[in-house]
Amino acid sequence: MHWSNIVDLLLGQVLSFKSNPFEHPFEEAARHIFKGAIVIENGKIAAVGDAADLLKTHPTARVTDYGERLLTAGFVDAHVHYPQTAIIASWGKRLIDWLNTYTFPEETRFFDAEYAQEISNRYLDLVLANGTTTVASYCTIHPESVNAIFTAAAERDMRIVAGKTCMDRNAPDGLRDTVQSAYDDSKALLEKWHGVGRAGYAITPRFSPTSTPEQLQALGALWAEYPDVLMQTHLSEQVDEIEWVKSLSPDARDYLDTYESCGLLGKGGLYGHAIYLTDREKDRLKEVDASLIHCPTSNTFIGSGLFDMAGLMADGHRIGLATDTGGGSNFSMLRTMAAAYEVGQLRGTPLHAAQLYWLATQGAARALHLDDKIGNISVGMEADIIALNMSSTPAIAQRTQHAEDIWEALFATIMMGDDRAIDATWVGGKLLC
Repeated sequence: MHWSNIVDLLLGQVLSFKSNPFEHPFEEAARHIFKGAIVIENGKIAAVGDAADLLKTHPTARVTDYGERLLTAGFVDAHVHYPQTAIIASWGKRLIDWLNTYTFPEETRFFDAEYAQEISNRYLDLVLANGTTTVASYCTIHPESVNAIFTAAAERDMRIVAGKTCMDRNAPDGLRDTVQSAYDDSKALLEKWHGVGRAGYAITPRFSPTSTPEQLQALGALWAEYPDVLMQTHLSEQVDEIEWVKSLSPDARDYLDTYESCGLLGKGGLYGHAIYLTDREKDRLKEVDASLIHCPTSNTFIGSGLFDMAGLMADGHRIGLATDTGGGSNFSMLRTMAAAYEVGQLRGTPLHAAQLYWLATQGAARALHLDDKIGNISVGMEADIIALNMSSTPAIAQRTQHAEDIWEALFATIMMGDDRAIDATWVGGKLLC
């Protein structure tokens, strides 16, 4: 990336995190500067502090004044299916029926590189408008779908994680690969894209019901060859799905064992949903420091269940937040935070605004092992920044006016906000929307 000599100085309220608000009091975990500023240079955050001080020390910087808008890290969405963009919010099916009725027919279209590029561009524009600056996406079995999303992300200089979805059973014609082609295509795509610009590859078996043990073993072998890449899949999303796994793998100790026995359990593993975990599964996931990805809008929309955020976080699990587009019913991480709050309420463990916002930024970045690069406002981080309008609608504005602190104000936007709350999205130090 070629950078000019321009230094940008953004003015507004600034919110950053010093530690995990699940582990420390939120007053200590977060830093809020009411009249703050962020200096951006060469695509990274060069300074953070009081506006008056940074205006003095950077007199030639190009200033953008966001007034009382809240400047935060861009949202990180740790589990999505970008090929499901066109079928988001499809009516009322359980997981298996939903896949067969909506998902699989749509995904068969992605052999067409032109269609894959169209949806890739549409999806990334939608999430950027919602303040999301990094996603971890499943593609389809078609290499064209992988090339399309990486190309679209590179054109926007977005940090992205993605991978070819692999399935060699229990899927329709046109959506099955083979043991060998899954390995060969994944390896070729990994070598083409991983580490190029802001791209990271994730080895991607959809879930064990749609991959034979032989395919899972081949992908496990690939992961052993490239241990620095991530691996993403689904785990224990619905009760009937777990029963299906038992019928397909009667000798497995549990659902996780169908991955573990094939070399697909490790620190770089991203396990979506993880609602109905056994004690053994919890222990093994914690032992290897795997990532659990909470998808609350999807879990309620498809009727899956209630993720145990409080219990798993208290046990020290690495946890991120995600929309799970298009099983999730919204592209917005604000709506996803609201759903996570509601799920917590149903479990008797409501989440504080600081915890919700941390999950959608630094927590999700940590789940993707990218928290040294994105997900926070601090010196040296990549400049993925949003300007959040906490008075974006009359209903939110009247609530914000009566808020006693930043958390009350922010909570109103979390619960009622949408893309109208995103006044600006900066990606890699450039204003994109």
